[in-house]
Amino acid sequence: MEKRKLGKDGPEVSALGLGCMGISFSYSTKLSKDDGIALIRAAVERGITFFDTAEVYGPFDNEVVVGEALRPFRDQVVIATKFGFDIDFETRENRGLNSRPERIRQAVEGSLRRLGVETIDLLYQHRVDPNVPIEDVAGAVKDLIAQGKVKYFGMSEPGVDTLRRAHAVQPVIALQNEYSLWWRAPETNGILQACDELGIGFVPYSPLGKGFLTGAMDKNTTFKDADFRSSSPRFAPSAMETNLVFVDLLKRVAEAKKATPAQIALAWLLAQKPSIVPIPGTTKLSRLEENIASSAIKLSSNELSEINEAASRLSAEGDRYSPQHMAMVGRDARPAA
Repeated sequence: MEKRKLGKDGPEVSALGLGCMGISFSYSTKLSKDDGIALIRAAVERGITFFDTAEVYGPFDNEVVVGEALRPFRDQVVIATKFGFDIDFETRENRGLNSRPERIRQAVEGSLRRLGVETIDLLYQHRVDPNVPIEDVAGAVKDLIAQGKVKYFGMSEPGVDTLRRAHAVQPVIALQNEYSLWWRAPETNGILQACDELGIGFVPYSPLGKGFLTGAMDKNTTFKDADFRSSSPRFAPSAMETNLVFVDLLKRVAEAKKATPAQIALAWLLAQKPSIVPIPGTTKLSRLEENIASSAIKLSSNELSEINEAASRLSAEGDRYSPQHMAMVGRDARPAA
């Protein structure tokens, strides 16, 4: 698989990574530990070298699966995990955001243990904690890098001002944000521009619209209560019916390219910038192979123009998260004292 560099000073990784959250968390079905390990190892065998997990996925369970799966390949892969929530280590209760330096240090010790590694390759702040100055957060990560417990610092869904302030204390090499053909806010809210300016790699999560852009859903699709999409306004029946226009666009292009809608959605993202490394997730080997094949699809400038022109006439219905979770994205931390 083609390789890409995460930021101007970051590691080289496969052009597509694997988002591992869904193996253990957030959807109505999850894989057994053995099946999760098998899927991750199948990804390595097919050329993927970049794997994304987080303390909160489970919580804790996903890091265990990822760590065990990748142990035989430790020198060949880049493992990213995240801190940022106040999770009780005994009860696993998530008590909300917490990026105080002492909590970051606790989270990292737990992640190192569960992953079975001596160093975390890429450590993201999962969500900005508005009550902790980002300078304190970046400083804590800087200390962990100096101690050899972390190699690189990343952020997920920060506001632009907070990103710049963090980067001034400890260089951010990767920024994770939702980005796909039906969620293009990073193009207009300053995040992509700031990443380009600062030399930060951009890692789109949910590049297939949480499964919607694969073409496998319609207005009659339902979700169990345990599936986070059941509370997402974008997945309400009326919204899905409206949003099928994005799938129709992908299907038209896919037919001409002898590809699938998912492959065109990923190929479109890969074509936006060489600094972009999407991390689609899946629990199925067939989908993993389908996603990987997208890296070989090249869209011409004319095809990209046609897609962008058609997409510019479309409008997505519904927020991507519930109001509670929307309040956690794109925010800024309070200034340092």
